Amino acid sequence: MRTAVKLHIVGLVHGVYFRRSLSDLANKENVSGWVKNVADGSVEALLEGEEDAVGRLVEWARHGPSGARVDSVRVTKTEPKHTKGFMILG
Repeated sequence: MRTAVKLHIVGLVHGVYFRRSLSDLANKENVSGWVKNVADGSVEALLEGEEDAVGRLVEWARHGPSGARVDSVRVTKTEPKHTKGFMILG
């Protein structure tokens, strides 16, 4: 079943390859969407794909790549828009 979630990730998540690592994993898991840095130091992402694959990325986001320190992850379900590909935005 296809699902979509928006993530808001707070912690030491800028300058630690968080966006690149999430993008690489999303492509590997065939999950579409985007990830971007936010001016307040957090990261936002939209993940859309098969429920199991999206779930694995959400779990990964709770710790991130080595060098990251994730303090919290807010997960909000959203309606799938059948996007294609995964992009790193601003």
